[in-house]
Amino acid sequence: MILESLGKTTLSVIKQTREVFLLLGQSLYWFFVGPFKKKPVSRKGFFAQTVFAGVESLAIVFFVDFFIGMVLAMQSAYQLQQLGATIYVAALVGVSMTREIGPVLTSLVIAGRVGAAITAELATMKVTEQVEALETLSLNPVRYLVVPRFLALLLMLPCLVIVGDLIGMFGGFVVGVTQLHLTPGLYFDTTINFLTIKDIMTGLLKSAVFSIIITMIACHQGLSTEGGAEGVGRSTTRSVVTSFILIIIADAILTALFYFAKT
Repeated sequence: MILESLGKTTLSVIKQTREVFLLLGQSLYWFFVGPFKKKPVSRKGFFAQTVFAGVESLAIVFFVDFFIGMVLAMQSAYQLQQLGATIYVAALVGVSMTREIGPVLTSLVIAGRVGAAITAELATMKVTEQVEALETLSLNPVRYLVVPRFLALLLMLPCLVIVGDLIGMFGGFVVGVTQLHLTPGLYFDTTINFLTIKDIMTGLLKSAVFSIIITMIACHQGLSTEGGAEGVGRSTTRSVVTSFILIIIADAILTALFYFAKT
């Protein structure tokens, strides 16, 4: 019984993985081929998704990254003060935000907000047979439903990560100046001196990978929904949980790759 259940779970995971990669391949195809077709991807839909995924997410990204930056500065200062190295709080906050905390935390927030919304929207369209209606009209669902969301999040998540990094460093700056009595110029100079282009590019590359994970999982779960309103809830929950897990796994893999890569 246990082996049978394990086998079914393994086959289900393999099947869903294959379907996600197939969806990614179709999205890339329409990304490159779509502009040359007579009916290109709707610009209105793309810009609407861009505003939803990016502009409307600024508030939650601001509050999460700002307070995380403050907490990171306070926790690191507690240890560094014992070594007389309080000034290195600026370097620790800057590097940590750009390489790790900024991309991962922002992506988790977006997965919970945007990924869940994408899944719920597409799942509702699926159970109400709106997706089948598109196919009846000879409109490809991947082209008109997935690609605009894919492009919007691929563009906006790195932008949100940059904003989140700056906000997080500003949170550390507030703690450094007000609580650790560091001068603003010294804090700023220390941050700049320890940050490298590799730190920034590492975070941006991670955010691009995370955006693909979020979009593909959300769209796949939405388009494969069955079972009415109850199915919509299951798909939305599964989408968020799966995205969280895959983001953490992808982060570990990418971090290992960058760690062993030559500087």
